[in-house]
Amino acid sequence: MSKASTASKAETPPRTEVWRMFDRIAGRYDLLNHLLSLGQDIRWRKKVSEFLPERKDLYLLDLATGTGDQLLYLMKNDDRIKKALGLDLAREMLKVGRKKMARLHMENRITLEEGDAERIGQSDNQFDVVTISFGIRNVTDVKKSLNEMNRVLKPGGRVLILEFSLPGNKLLRNLYLYYFRHILPAVGSIISGDGYAYRYLNRTVETFPYGDEFCALLRECKFEAVSMRPLTFGIATVYYGDKNRPVNNNN
Repeated sequence: MSKASTASKAETPPRTEVWRMFDRIAGRYDLLNHLLSLGQDIRWRKKVSEFLPERKDLYLLDLATGTGDQLLYLMKNDDRIKKALGLDLAREMLKVGRKKMARLHMENRITLEEGDAERIGQSDNQFDVVTISFGIRNVTDVKKSLNEMNRVLKPGGRVLILEFSLPGNKLLRNLYLYYFRHILPAVGSIISGDGYAYRYLNRTVETFPYGDEFCALLRECKFEAVSMRPLTFGIATVYYGDKNRPVNNNN
């Protein structure tokens, strides 16, 4: 059975266990991301802005926003976004994010709230863009989450998903998997004091669908013009797709 056929129920622990894990490592989460990715996470998050819709006054929703790294980068560096809402289930991560936003005086443009990527408590057709970075593999039901993203997007809106993937080159993939299975959990455990969090990371990366398989999931959830951009030899990938544009019946 292919990964795409099983991905509607991702191989994740119980939901409360996942967000409690992120709460435990919230204080060192940003530092660990930068160290363990050798600074590549910053470059990857920058790439997301290249795929924003080419129009002004965008209202953006960032799911699994965590400490707000993706959201803050976009808001600081792209004037197409007028305001944004970030949702996450991990309270401690949101606390860190709010402190960062206060330091940058961005509270009037960004709102952070507790919220669930599988049950987005927002109205239909509300957002111009929905983003989720390194979070889609943590949801229990991927298709449910993607359908929710489609629901809250305005017609013609865009979903942007940044997620880990596996390199196509066999040698690079083996080196990458060795790092993920052995080096990353050891270093992450020492710095964060939570070995489980980084063993969990490599398991989810290895089992989650990527590339064409994930694009197929987006199409199943009624996104159009679906495409992807592999980053750093395929270690991460940006996926994007648009919600159905309304049909003009006057033509």
